[in-house]
Amino acid sequence: MAPSPVVRTYPLSSYSFDTKMEKHKSIINPITRLDSIYKTEGIRRIVEGILLVHEHNHPYILLLKVGTAFYKLPGGKLEAGESEINGLKRKLSSKLGPDPPSPQPDWQIGECVGVWWRTNFETSAVYPYCPPHRTKPRECRKQFVVQLPEREYFVVPKNLQLVSVPFYQLYDNAQKFGHVIASIPEQLSRFQFNTIDE
Repeated sequence: MAPSPVVRTYPLSSYSFDTKMEKHKSIINPITRLDSIYKTEGIRRIVEGILLVHEHNHPYILLLKVGTAFYKLPGGKLEAGESEINGLKRKLSSKLGPDPPSPQPDWQIGECVGVWWRTNFETSAVYPYCPPHRTKPRECRKQFVVQLPEREYFVVPKNLQLVSVPFYQLYDNAQKFGHVIASIPEQLSRFQFNTIDE
């Protein structure tokens, strides 16, 4: 029997947080914009990071909170020809790193633990498989475990909040967090968590 993969987690108190200016957002209807990009570039490739900490030896995940009720993993869309690892490092620095020319965190990207498919942009429904009736899915979304260092400085755009959520609140709570995020405790159930105190 193969040993369980190990992920180290450090206490939330090991990390410091600040804010930076928010990025400019397009005023175009997002569905229209996504459809237009799909027609020229093809499938939209998304990469996201699962960043873990612990409180009282229980795993917590760091999520970006948008407004009052929407949560997402840090990450975003890959550029044409960009590798998943390099793209995720770039997106994590954009969402959580200080503005250049300050040094960016040394993101340690681990294994991919989830792959989700979106068949159209009109609904938010995603599937952990590519539906057989759709030969041309619109989006492929992959989640990677990110091994955080013992200490890090996160800088978050002012229009977002970086929140820590315990696994017991995520599990089976798709109504609040969506299916992708609510499934993370199951996706990581084969991991061994090595909780390290300060």
